[in-house]
Amino acid sequence: MVKNGEVISEGVNELHKTYDISGHAELIAIRNAQTQLQTHDLSGCHMYASGQPCPMCLTAMYFSGIHNVYFAESIDDAEAVGLGLSKQVYEDLKKPNEQRSLVMKQVPLEISQRSVMKLWKEGEEQSQ
Repeated sequence: MVKNGEVISEGVNELHKTYDISGHAELIAIRNAQTQLQTHDLSGCHMYASGQPCPMCLTAMYFSGIHNVYFAESIDDAEAVGLGLSKQVYEDLKKPNEQRSLVMKQVPLEISQRSVMKLWKEGEEQSQ
């Protein structure tokens, strides 16, 4: 990650080493930059990555205020070598919530604990 022409942080993929799905190089670089600069606001920063950011990393870049992202390999390149999940997620996000592969259900805050447990049990039964 670069700000004002200076490298302010770096990151390498650690998800396979740490068993942490959020251990993507971009997220680690963002965490390091925010710690170093003592801010959540990375406005004026530029991200350089070996591949097109996955939706999770891209969202973190939006939320942190990063201005530009430069990358080498595209999502299609990743798919060609068996790393196509990012492309699938990007495609899924284009769909309305009710058509996505990840089932999402809104539960009102007022719902009782007993009702939440009932919903959880029903969800467990449906997934089997």
